[in-house]
Amino acid sequence: MRIQNAFRLALVGTLGVGAGLLILSAVASLSTILTYVGVALFLALGLEPAISGLERRGLPRWAAILLVVLGVAALVAALLLTVIPIIVEQVGELIALIPVIIAQLNRVDWIEWLQEQFPLLKIDEISEQAAAALTDFFTNPDKLSELLGGVWQVALAIGSGVFAVIVVAVLTVYFTASLDAMKRATYQLVPASRRARFADLTEQITQSVGRYVIGQVSLAAVNGVLSFAFLSIIQAPFPAVLAFVAFLFSLVPLVGTLTGSIIIVLACLIPGVGSPLTALVAAIYYLVYMQIEAYVLAPRIMSRAVRVPGALVVVAALAGGALLGILGALVAIPTAAAILLIIKQVVIPRQNER
Repeated sequence: MRIQNAFRLALVGTLGVGAGLLILSAVASLSTILTYVGVALFLALGLEPAISGLERRGLPRWAAILLVVLGVAALVAALLLTVIPIIVEQVGELIALIPVIIAQLNRVDWIEWLQEQFPLLKIDEISEQAAAALTDFFTNPDKLSELLGGVWQVALAIGSGVFAVIVVAVLTVYFTASLDAMKRATYQLVPASRRARFADLTEQITQSVGRYVIGQVSLAAVNGVLSFAFLSIIQAPFPAVLAFVAFLFSLVPLVGTLTGSIIIVLACLIPGVGSPLTALVAAIYYLVYMQIEAYVLAPRIMSRAVRVPGALVVVAALAGGALLGILGALVAIPTAAAILLIIKQVVIPRQNER
């Protein structure tokens, strides 16, 4: 190889590596924005089945979009107006009960109890060291400034969360209104000979994602409503708050219901407002409910949405959560369904033709 060609090859390779690193750096810098876009597109696809259903009934697309968006907005507003006052009231009750809970805890000589349970540990020395560390923390200006900085970070996180919700809502409306135009523009990038096949696969995938979103929200709503009814019957502490927790966590597939159930059971153990018996009854209820959800509700609700083997569901959800967090867990199952669809309708037929 001549030196000139070797230099040219090295230069092109270096530029290629640099361009790749630049692209990766840009993706990392835009990760938050890409997450907003991904969530908004996911929600827009979830609204698409309802819009298509109204179109089949004779409504023009703009009217169907307007009706669905207004319906969702009215539903969210009604839910917030119904749930938020109850949650605020019950959170206020919880704050008011904090002195009672502390008094309940102070009735027990924890040092003596711990010493009886763990006789080999020097509980007195440990408690003295802990008290000295707390005193040093609150009298040290540097550590107090760190604490205030942490409070400021929490405030910024809350503000960022509110901003994210607003941005995702606006993007969802935009994507919902322009979804057809976006798909048509994408189809134009495919060669004409393959355009019809590509369009058919895209429609199947988007419909599958939309049905999956509706199915997951339906499962979460069932869990939230049943949780509120059951927790109210057994007089669990703050049933509205805990039912809202059950609804939110149930939106996350695979592990969401389990995580929310554990939090609810632990909340039923709060001294002064809960009891071990209430927690035990709640634990039994959620064990039974998770079996019913897994073997009765989920198959019936999700059977038309995505057809993915159970083992692949677990692997996809775990991999998606590890890579992209909650967003990854949400989109992992429809992504796996889309890949399976492409394999069945594209890859396997091509292999059979050879």
